[in-house]
Amino acid sequence: MSTPARPDLLRTIGRWGLAGLVINGVIGSAIYGLPSVIAGKLGGAAPWAWIAAALLIGIVVACFAEVASRFRGAGGPYLYARVTFGRFAGVQTGWMAYLARLTASATVANLFVIYLGEFLPGVSARAASLAVLALLIGGLGVVNYRGVGLGARVSSLLAALKLLGLGLFVAAGLLWIMRHGAITPPPAPPGVRPWLEALLILVFAYGGFEAALMPLAEARNPERDAPFALFVALLAATLVYTLGQTVVTLTLPDAAQATRPLAQSARVFLGGAGSGFMALCALLSTFGYLAGGMVNVPRLTFAMAEQGDLPGIFRAIHPGFRTPYVSILCYGGLVWAMAASGSFLQNLTLSVVARLVTYGLVCAALPVLRRRDGGPASAPPAAFRLPGGLAFAVAGVLGMAVVATQVSTREAVIMAVVVALATLHYLATRTVHRPPFTTHRP
Repeated sequence: MSTPARPDLLRTIGRWGLAGLVINGVIGSAIYGLPSVIAGKLGGAAPWAWIAAALLIGIVVACFAEVASRFRGAGGPYLYARVTFGRFAGVQTGWMAYLARLTASATVANLFVIYLGEFLPGVSARAASLAVLALLIGGLGVVNYRGVGLGARVSSLLAALKLLGLGLFVAAGLLWIMRHGAITPPPAPPGVRPWLEALLILVFAYGGFEAALMPLAEARNPERDAPFALFVALLAATLVYTLGQTVVTLTLPDAAQATRPLAQSARVFLGGAGSGFMALCALLSTFGYLAGGMVNVPRLTFAMAEQGDLPGIFRAIHPGFRTPYVSILCYGGLVWAMAASGSFLQNLTLSVVARLVTYGLVCAALPVLRRRDGGPASAPPAAFRLPGGLAFAVAGVLGMAVVATQVSTREAVIMAVVVALATLHYLATRTVHRPPFTTHRP
């Protein structure tokens, strides 16, 4: 008796759906807390730091755009690193990407509960917070369990609402500044170090775009839509971040001391309703982040299992809904467990370090993949070819290396532990039989 064919994933994510996933992966909780941190480091020059970070990340995004345009499969950076540099690099990248996204999502889930407390004070109680987390994560899990198309549409709607709320904040703030005048912020401190410290933090703010490349096996035309989605999201994030920081810097007398900078700034020009409005925007933003993560991150474990780097159960596809339901359920359960622990598990700089390594590897992959074009080990041809690609790749690797000089010894030790665990995983599974390696799906 022949074995029934395993059902395949459905390609239902369109161009704008993919852009929505990238936007939700980038614009999460950072905009609601980092403006005060950057103002504390750079004073009145804080908005320029967001532009400098956008230029730096723009180099990386451009490299990602070309590399991603070669592939139709799931996995994102894991797949690119594995194809280019081999299984060891792929396993390392997979571990870093999954741990960074898992801890980030758990922390954002906790932030959702905190902001919900603005409207429901009792939600901070232990039992109530556990129930909210279960409804939040479980609801998103059910949506994505039933189909990636529905999950992507929810993500796109939340991305639009998120941008609308932040756009209203920026517009109202700039109008108030034009009518009433701006405060005079403190000058930027001398030296390069404050700028490098700010860039290290802002890599986190602009990061997350790589997660939206993980479900490309379910995108209709991923080779052409991935570059479009990446550049649209970068432009949207740059405008929102830079203008949001400008409003905070020019409306708060001491922006560096603000605990909730956007809410406190909104109180200045919107009155008492301003704080509630921004709390609602924060709920939409964090919810959108989690919705995008529920679509993106399970496709990483699916891809690793598809290539034989994780147990085959993670590549199981639901026969009716055609979704990687085991990976979805596992991811949702882990996020809930971490968020329910009650601690903020995300280490911002740890997440940034993991991304620096990932971003550097993908930038380095661009010239390697180009050099292999036409050869026996070549990847599919690039649908988007970046002008001056070699210069972008070199600049991206060097840029990540310079920012990494600001990493503390503690973060370096933690990353060394992660690398060691991934290495043990690689060694323990190197003799496991694997299916034929695939770089793309039909």
